Amino acid sequence: MRPTNGNPPSTNGASLELRDVVKTYVMGADTVHALRGVSLDIHRNEYVAVMGPSGSGKSTLMNVIGCLDVPTSGTYALEGQMVATMSEYQLADIRNQRIGFVFQTFNLIPRSNIFHNVELPLIYAGVAKSKRRERVESAIDRVGLANRIKHKPNELSGGQRQRVAIARALVGNPSIILADEPTGNLDSKTGDEIMALLDELHAAGQTIILVTHEDYIAEHAHRIIRLRDGIIESDQVVSRRTG
Repeated sequence: MRPTNGNPPSTNGASLELRDVVKTYVMGADTVHALRGVSLDIHRNEYVAVMGPSGSGKSTLMNVIGCLDVPTSGTYALEGQMVATMSEYQLADIRNQRIGFVFQTFNLIPRSNIFHNVELPLIYAGVAKSKRRERVESAIDRVGLANRIKHKPNELSGGQRQRVAIARALVGNPSIILADEPTGNLDSKTGDEIMALLDELHAAGQTIILVTHEDYIAEHAHRIIRLRDGIIESDQVVSRRTG
C-alpha cells in the first residue's frame, strides 16, 4: 500500500496501481511538470484523501486516476487493466462503468429533475429503460432523497444537490468514487452531513478517494497522501477522527 518505484503493475490485489507516472503539459514555450514519477497502490474499500497546496499536482493525479487524462509516461492499471494505452472511447467506457465522480460544483442539469440527473450515466451506458428505474430509485433512496425525486436542482439546498451528485456517482455501481472538494461549496454543518454520508458508503464497502485542502475533511479518510511539486511528499495511514 506504500509507494514503490520502478516496477510495472503487479498482481498484488490492488484496485488501482500507478507506477512512475509522469504528466507534463506544454504551455507555449514552457513545459509544466505536473506529476514527477508518482507510484502508489490503492486497494478496494480504502478511504484515501489527497492533499497538497495549489500546483502540487493533486488535481492532475485525480484526472489520471479518473481516466480524464492519461500519463505522459509511466503506467496506470485499474483492476488489472492498463489504462495509459487505452483509446478515448475505451477511457469513456471506463469512466462510465468503473468510476463515480462527485464534484464541488455538483454539475447537475438545471432543467432536469433528480430522477433524470441520476439516470443519465445509465442512459450513456446503454442500460435498458426497464432496468434503469429500480437502480435510479435505489441510488436516490440511498442518499436520503426519495421524497425529492421529482424536484429540480434549483428546488433543493446545496447539501441536497450534493446528495443528488453522490446518487449519480453511485448509480452505475462504480469500483471507485472520486470526490473533488465535495464540501467546497457547502457550509460547515452541511459539509459534515455530506462527509457522514461518504463515511456510510465507505463502511458499506465503497472505495473512496477525495481531494481536499481541509485537514478536518481529510481526517475522515483512513489514509492521507500529500503531494508537493508533483511528487508524493508523504503517504500515511491515520487514525479515524471520532466525535
